[in-house]
Amino acid sequence: MDNFPIFLEIKNKPVLVIGGGDIALRKIKLLIKSKPNLTVVAKNFCEEILDLKDRYSIDIIQKDFHPDDIEFPMIIIAATNNKLLNKQIAQIGGKKKIPVNVVDQPSLCTFTMGSIVERGSLVVSISSSGKAPVLVRQLREKIEMMIPDAYKDLVDLAGSLRDKVKKSIKVNNKRRIFWEKFFDVENIQSFLNQNKTLTKKFNSLLRSMKNNTGEVYLVGAGPGERDLLTIRALHLMQKCDVCIYDNLVSDEVIELVRRDADMIFAGKKRDQHTFSQEKINDLLVKYAKKGKKVLRLKGGDPFIFGRGGEEIESLMSHKINFQVVPGISAANGVAAYAGIPLTHRDYAQSCLFLTGHFKDGKIDFDWPKLITEKQTLVIYMGLLSLPDFIKELVEHGQNKTMPVAVIQSGTTNAQRVIVGNIGSIKSKVVRSKIKSPALVIIGEVVKLRDQLKWFK
Repeated sequence: MDNFPIFLEIKNKPVLVIGGGDIALRKIKLLIKSKPNLTVVAKNFCEEILDLKDRYSIDIIQKDFHPDDIEFPMIIIAATNNKLLNKQIAQIGGKKKIPVNVVDQPSLCTFTMGSIVERGSLVVSISSSGKAPVLVRQLREKIEMMIPDAYKDLVDLAGSLRDKVKKSIKVNNKRRIFWEKFFDVENIQSFLNQNKTLTKKFNSLLRSMKNNTGEVYLVGAGPGERDLLTIRALHLMQKCDVCIYDNLVSDEVIELVRRDADMIFAGKKRDQHTFSQEKINDLLVKYAKKGKKVLRLKGGDPFIFGRGGEEIESLMSHKINFQVVPGISAANGVAAYAGIPLTHRDYAQSCLFLTGHFKDGKIDFDWPKLITEKQTLVIYMGLLSLPDFIKELVEHGQNKTMPVAVIQSGTTNAQRVIVGNIGSIKSKVVRSKIKSPALVIIGEVVKLRDQLKWFK
């Protein structure tokens, strides 16, 4: 983030604009909506600025700019077509530690105003730090279409009800939950359609919140690429008060969690458990009983080697409300990005998901059932146990020419794919220094990678 976004309260505050032409006019029209004590200095003024003078009590000073014109305004807008003068204004503002905006000269600015979408008190500002103004304009146009004018009235209604909510709900966290429910899609649509039932819903919701308890969201974060999140997952990630996340959740996905949520890392690695499963279960119950919305964020899908079932059992025993959001599993996402179909009419008509982590540290499968014609094996968290898997498969009759792929950080920009066979894959993994998280795929379908790969 090149610039820090901020909204200033400038009502009845001194604001100085230097310039009297069309450039200054655009900024003045924007500023007067916030009702500052506005002073404009210029030798000549366009007619429209003069027309605005009396309507909005603008202080017009008709003369050449002089450094003494800058006393102690809250902000300065340099809106002249004289680049040397603009630079001088920026330097004076810098010395006096007054924020300066120099129109169309971002290198001289200490603040910029972005491209604005306004619906009364609801304001959205977009900026690219001057790098892509056309893209910013296109985004603003899209947002303009997304937000109806009636949102102004909806914001005003919410403002008029805030005191009533504060008196009725004393706990800050519960007030936020109330407003999230109040602003759900159905209620907003009801308001936009001028449906009179919104006030009734408000009162009913307010009564129900007095006995409100928390809720837990078990959300699948997918295999790593943030664009593979479901819309439902993203919605709940933005609503949570607490996020308890695993080691396999990518940094890009973590960035999408509500910024002021409490973040708790409960990552698990082989022989290195930050929290036991019992501790995680206890945390979910503890925060939910405090009335919090708790996000349990898991790599892949919560019900595929994610122990989501155990967490639900704990929540149900404590009568905690919960939601489950499936995620694209690591097997599906990683295999697809590696160009390896898990099933194929000619190569594989079944697929087994296996885990490389075990409670007692020993591998114990019905090995003959794993060595079946036209079957794909997918081993989750199988990098460290790969030598043991290979040894057992060979001892039980697996052909050493059976293709194998090991995929590190699948679906992300850091994805690496090592392809070999049962006989060669161990040495290839060692030479390539592949690291976790990695998925192992064993089967004839690996041969198709050369034909189907679309991602590195």
